[in-house]
Amino acid sequence: MSLRIDENTKVIVQGITGKEGGFHALRCIEYGTNIVAGVTPGKGGQLFNDSINVYDSMKSAKLETDANTSLIFVPSPFAPDAILESIYSGIKTVICITEGIPVNEMIKIYKIANDNKVTLIGPNCPGLINPSANCKIGIMPGDIFTPGRIGVVSRSGTLTYEAVDQLTKNGIGQSLCVGIGGDPIIGTTFIDVLDYFINDTDTDGIVFIGEIGGTKEQEAAEFLKSVNNSKPIAALIVGASAPEGKRMGHAGAVISGDSGKAESKMNALRDAGCEIIVHPGKIADTLKKII
Repeated sequence: MSLRIDENTKVIVQGITGKEGGFHALRCIEYGTNIVAGVTPGKGGQLFNDSINVYDSMKSAKLETDANTSLIFVPSPFAPDAILESIYSGIKTVICITEGIPVNEMIKIYKIANDNKVTLIGPNCPGLINPSANCKIGIMPGDIFTPGRIGVVSRSGTLTYEAVDQLTKNGIGQSLCVGIGGDPIIGTTFIDVLDYFINDTDTDGIVFIGEIGGTKEQEAAEFLKSVNNSKPIAALIVGASAPEGKRMGHAGAVISGDSGKAESKMNALRDAGCEIIVHPGKIADTLKKII
């Protein structure tokens, strides 16, 4: 699995002629991302932004551009096929922004992505951004990011922006920011991103943002206990006051048993050596204490 994105990353946007796809494709281009093509079935031969070719299929777009990454803005009923089309065309990194993909579809896609050694980020995620390389693949607001040496990983897009805004205002730049998504079944997990940051020579510290529901944060804590990590990690878990059984925002943010509670997650991460962030407004302050 590779999360490295830079000026050499060649991106195809699936759904580029739609309202959301077109809007965010332009924001990515303005940031500096190398978008080489778009795909919308039935609209092949058109130009997006007067310069980017639109193709009918990922196979033809990949063949013409030799792209290595896709960014998906396809509506949820068609998004599973869009992901599979990317995988089978030979794309090695797939970022799916789409929300509302059924869990049973994602179970099948997860296995296919793994079998084909494809890095799948999402679905229901904001994407990722490397401020040092002016490369943004997703919907993150590029103007709040600044180059630096702190990695950020989060289940929440909005809290990613909050964390980055605090860091930037405190003079702390970011090496890579990854929003893994808030669905029950996602491609890239906390463990994948933590492993990348721990081994990344451009990253000196980590901000980790989790939430209630599931056991992904506890699994990340067990991973941290199993590796030799010297990089400081500040961890925030949101949803401490959420009632049991009620979905809070993301599809995966539902407490079902003690493992899904914020307290259980915070305890696991604290035991793994993380500094716990006690309030969303204290992200930068907490990190500054340990770096």
